[in-house]
Amino acid sequence: MRISVVLAHPDPNSFNHAIAQAILCELDAAKHEVFFHDLYAENFDPILRAEEIPSNAPIPTDLVTHCREISVAEGIVVIHPNWWGQPPAILKGWVDRVIRPRVAYRFEDGDSGEGIPVGLLEAKFALVFNTSNTSTQREVSVFGDPLQSLWKQCIFDLCGVTTFHREMFNVIVTSTATQRESWLLTTREIVKRFAQPSKQGVTC
Repeated sequence: MRISVVLAHPDPNSFNHAIAQAILCELDAAKHEVFFHDLYAENFDPILRAEEIPSNAPIPTDLVTHCREISVAEGIVVIHPNWWGQPPAILKGWVDRVIRPRVAYRFEDGDSGEGIPVGLLEAKFALVFNTSNTSTQREVSVFGDPLQSLWKQCIFDLCGVTTFHREMFNVIVTSTATQRESWLLTTREIVKRFAQPSKQGVTC
């Protein structure tokens, strides 16, 4: 399978990077074709400029690879921390610029943009892995779990990716090495469950 993996965390020593490495290792072992982007390491430009907004605007040169990969991906994996109930700004900018008209969705003829978009993404599944310093109970009862709504209802459902799973690991700041190892095993198990191997792989 062709799988797009997007990581958004500025610290290369973060647990987010460990999650990404576990995912890449699992996908490599199963011989998947992987498109990987570490947005901070690549210095991705998150600024959506006015000239990019029209649906018929040409795709900027710096986005061509991103748009091509997300268009053909059979699976999408996103890794990021929960910051104020939101993704980091660099990832929000990636969504603004890459999950764009004619790439991820379109509107029916005659629809001026007020309707429900038609999803164009071919991905069979989307996985989101988050880290947080807020307990799950508080995240749901006090804040309403905004990341779930953002990724599932507001992005992937509307872009045609209806098989969705999100995993939150918390509380990171007080977690032990044993907990983190367990979370990495969970990560690999989730990826293995959704991304069926293309051919027999090797142990990574």
